[in-house]
Amino acid sequence: MYKFIPISSGGQTKDLDDLVKRVDSGMDQGLLPVDVFCDDAVFRAEMVRIFGQCWVFLGHESEIPNAGDFVQRKIGLDSVIVTRDAENGINVMLNHCRHRGSELCHEDKGNTRHFKCPYHGWTYNLKGEFAGAPHFNDAYENFDRKEWGLKRAPKVDTFHGFIFASLSEDKTTLRDYLGNAAWALDAIVGLHPKGMRALGLPERFQVRADWKSGAENFCGDAYHVSTAHLSAGLTEFIPDVRQVSTIARGYEFDNGHSFIGHELTKWGPDFEMWAYPKEIREQFDLSRFDEVQIDMIKNAPPTIGTIFPNLSYLRFPQPATLGGRPVPFTMIRMWQPVAPGVMELWTWHFEYAFVSDEQAKEAYLAGQFGFGSGGIFEQDDTAVWEGIAKAAASPWNRRDGLMLHYQQKRGGPDPAWKGPGKFHKSIYGEYLQELFWRRWVKEMSNKDVHDRDMSAGEECSKETCK
Repeated sequence: MYKFIPISSGGQTKDLDDLVKRVDSGMDQGLLPVDVFCDDAVFRAEMVRIFGQCWVFLGHESEIPNAGDFVQRKIGLDSVIVTRDAENGINVMLNHCRHRGSELCHEDKGNTRHFKCPYHGWTYNLKGEFAGAPHFNDAYENFDRKEWGLKRAPKVDTFHGFIFASLSEDKTTLRDYLGNAAWALDAIVGLHPKGMRALGLPERFQVRADWKSGAENFCGDAYHVSTAHLSAGLTEFIPDVRQVSTIARGYEFDNGHSFIGHELTKWGPDFEMWAYPKEIREQFDLSRFDEVQIDMIKNAPPTIGTIFPNLSYLRFPQPATLGGRPVPFTMIRMWQPVAPGVMELWTWHFEYAFVSDEQAKEAYLAGQFGFGSGGIFEQDDTAVWEGIAKAAASPWNRRDGLMLHYQQKRGGPDPAWKGPGKFHKSIYGEYLQELFWRRWVKEMSNKDVHDRDMSAGEECSKETCK
C-alpha cells in the first residue's frame, strides 16, 4: 500500500462542537465555514464519528471470486483485508496482528490459505481466526485461540456484488443505510442478471485536497462543468460541454445520498440509456423495474452521484479516442482520507459481465481518457479542489471566519414526481450539496461513539496520519 508523507494542515479548531453547529446553522443561510476542510480536529473526529460508524464501500465480489482470494482496502485510516473463505463467505479484518500490532498483509491482492505476521509469525486463517504460532507449546499455556483472532468488521454485506462493511455494532443494515437510494442504485447496476465485474484493481493517486471536496462535488455539482472543464469543449472532446449543466437533473434520497441525472436524449435518440449501443441495450432486463425507474433509465439516467460518506459513481458517454463516438463507461471511486487536506483517490472501472472484453476495453479507455489520473476532466477537478484545501489552511481566512457561498436560487422539487425521494428538474440550487452537509452534521454530532483518546481536540500527528 502507498505510504503518505504528511504535510501541515491548517491547524485545528478550538471547539469542534461549535464548528459543527456553525455548519448546521450556516446551511440555513446557504453558508459553509471554510474550516471544515484541512483541519486536524475535524479530521480525527471524522475518522471515528463518520468512518467508524457508516457503511463504507470496499470492493466487488468479482475481485475475490475464489476461496483464498483477498484484497487490501481501507476504512478511513484503517487498512483492512477483505477475503473469501472456503465456505464462500466474505470477511473484513483489521490488517494488524494481535500479538504486537504489526501489519500482516503488504500485498494489494492475492490468494492464500492464511496470513502470517512477519514479526513473530502469529498466523490467522481466512476468517481471521487464530491458527497458530511458532514454538506454540513452549511459549504459551492457557491460550484462548478464540480470543486472539483478528479484529473483524461487525457488519459486512453486499449489494449487487458490491461489498460494504461497517465498524458500528448498531442494527442499521446496509439496505437501511442506503434507504431509497437503493432504488436508483438498482437501476444503475442491476440491469442484467449476470451483474457487473471489476475491470481490474483500482487506480490510486494522491490529491492534496480534502476527501469531502470530491464527495460533495459528485453529489450534486454540475454547475462547475462549463467553467472548470471548458478545455473539453475547446478541444472538441465533448463539444457541448458548456450545456451539460442545463440538461442536469437532481435525485435526492435518504441519509445524505444523491445523484445527478442528465437528460441525455436531448442530444439525440442514440443517447438513450446512457448511450449504450442497441445490441447492449437489448440485453438489459427492465422487467423488474417500475415505470418511473424505466423512464429514468431511458431518458434522464443517474450519471454521477455520492453515497455518503465517500463512495461516488460515474457513468457517462464520452469518446475513448479523440474524435471517436461516445462510449458509456461505469466508474466507482472512493475519496480515501489520508490526512487533513489530503486524500487518495481510488478509481475502479466496471462493466456488465455479459459485455465482450473488446467492448469492456473500449469503455475502460473512455473512462481513463476523461477521469483517469491523467484524464482531461480529472486534472481540472483535482486542481481546483487543491485550492479549497489551501483556502482552509489560510491563517487569514481562519482569522476572519470565512464562509463559502451556497446560495443559488431554488425552484423546489417536482411535485409531480412519483418515484422515491425528491426529483429536481434543475441542478441549480445546491440542495444536494446541502443534503451532504446535513448528513455530515448528523454524524459529527454523534457523541455516543467511542472517541477514547482519539478525541476531537487531539492534534493529528505525523505518525497517526501515516
